[in-house]
Amino acid sequence: MPKRGLGRGLDALIPTHDSDDADRSGVKELLISHILRNPRQPRTFMDPQELNDLAASIREHGVIQPIVVSKNNGNKSAGQYLLIAGERRLEASKIAGLATIPAIVRGPTSDQQLLELALIENIQRSDLSPLEAAQAYKHLADDFNLSHDDIARRVGKQRVTVTNTIRLLKLPPKVKEALAQGLIVEGHARALLSLPNVQAQLGALNHLIGNQLNVRQAEEYVRKLMGHRPAKPSKARKSAEVDALETRWRESLGTHVNINRGRKGGTIVIRYYSDEDLNSISERLLDE
Repeated sequence: MPKRGLGRGLDALIPTHDSDDADRSGVKELLISHILRNPRQPRTFMDPQELNDLAASIREHGVIQPIVVSKNNGNKSAGQYLLIAGERRLEASKIAGLATIPAIVRGPTSDQQLLELALIENIQRSDLSPLEAAQAYKHLADDFNLSHDDIARRVGKQRVTVTNTIRLLKLPPKVKEALAQGLIVEGHARALLSLPNVQAQLGALNHLIGNQLNVRQAEEYVRKLMGHRPAKPSKARKSAEVDALETRWRESLGTHVNINRGRKGGTIVIRYYSDEDLNSISERLLDE
């Protein structure tokens, strides 16, 4: 499935020559003090050491890639701009002691565009944590009445990915904290979502962390808690072709898939953890 939304989003970052707000030279030197942080920036954490390393590089070589800003259409003082893309470069430039920064300036931008463009940039750079992405998707859905399909097209993701990421916000605070701290990964968190209540999720979380279970082991443990019989181990080692095919199915459907080959034919087992998962998988398989 082509990721058309991502391409349109990136094109929107660069002003066209037909725009009255575009600078013919393409890049301007702006006072850093005149640039306001994007109020719709989905990223809430930046690693201090990475910022310091970037600041050291900027002191040595300058800012290689311009940031992208829009003219501020709010009630702030004249001459100020809103940051769209390049938050780390802007913060590192402040640390480096720069007074100005190269920037591409575009015209006034709506709140929805500010969120979409910041989200696209961070997704491209893999800068967002799963919870930050989930909150950004939720804002697009709640504040701008976009469907999960709309969001997926705009940010270049599959619909099932958007839906499953938003579901992470249903996790209890302690599980979210473990995910934010890197004690578990998104696959662990999604497995925990299938448990019926907070107590069960927290108990399972402690078991996962204490026993350092990987995602597949966590899924088997959760299924066992829910009364499902664990899958029987395959007698024969799967071929590289079957492993690769399983990986493609998992990436396409956004869920756990097992291919079990028999003497004649075999089975494909597709896991789902909620009615939302089932609906999303059905839509993709049936191409609805």
